[in-house]
Amino acid sequence: MRVKCVICDKIESIEDESFIAKRLRNRPIHTYMCQDCSSRISEKTKARIETGNFRLYRTQSEKDEW
Repeated sequence: MRVKCVICDKIESIEDESFIAKRLRNRPIHTYMCQDCSSRISEKTKARIETGNFRLYRTQSEKDEW
């Protein structure tokens, strides 16, 4: 299966039976990111967290009484 990175537009080939390929086929909302972009983003995020100026805003889930 040929996939395209959403950040750098690099086209790569992955196995048809891999977990990533199945996820991309069955759920089109998921996007593919190459290993280079993924590692670059994780390194920069870790560096931002270490500075102390990084805030992660998460939505608080409401507890349902049912």
